[in-house]
Amino acid sequence: MFKNSHAFSGFSVDDLEKAKQFYSQVLEQEVTEDNTMGLLQLHLAGHTQVLIYPKPNHEPATFTILNFPVDNIDEAVQELKKRGVVFETYQEEYLQTDENNISRSSLVDVAWFKDPAGNILSVLQTKEA
Repeated sequence: MFKNSHAFSGFSVDDLEKAKQFYSQVLEQEVTEDNTMGLLQLHLAGHTQVLIYPKPNHEPATFTILNFPVDNIDEAVQELKKRGVVFETYQEEYLQTDENNISRSSLVDVAWFKDPAGNILSVLQTKEA
């Protein structure tokens, strides 16, 4: 039944205009407006689409909703910082970030940040096994 379904994901925000500006200008992603339904479509590489919809009682996700793989995480983090992105700092027993806000492991390096609605996103760099 769902084998050939072109599934897609979506998430809520509290301000569509702020979301549009952030995703299109700061993250340089293609964003289109669906005025008939009052939402945004985020067009990612590989023909992936994500629906961004307004929700008056929006509560930010407490988990990562979108991951952006990059070739060089250090460069990506520095560039996003120049654009005003603030990265999360974690100093938990199970998760720690370094002075560049990057959690480094033998398999993947990850840096987390939030969109204007408080949803958690990440940039990550996988390592050769």
